[in-house]
Amino acid sequence: MANDTPNISDHPERHRYELDVDGRLAARIDYRVKDGHSIDLIHTEVDPAHEGQGLASKIAKFALDDARAKGRKVIASCEYIASYVRKHAQYEDLLAQR
Repeated sequence: MANDTPNISDHPERHRYELDVDGRLAARIDYRVKDGHSIDLIHTEVDPAHEGQGLASKIAKFALDDARAKGRKVIASCEYIASYVRKHAQYEDLLAQR
């Protein structure tokens, strides 16, 4: 039986968070670090073969928790991230002033 537990990690050299399932890239969030104090989450993408499994929310939570741990403010350029923060008020304090 395959291990379908997702593995999520930051890949700063590629400027993205990656979520792997069974060793294959299933979802990602592309980002830009700005001035070292904020991170612009630009785009969230889930492989069509993995849609409907809640992977976008898992990687969004990971990225927001990582920003908090690193003391960064978040710019939610990605509409999915902006929507996720609206639904999860505990992350609203992370949003950078616009």
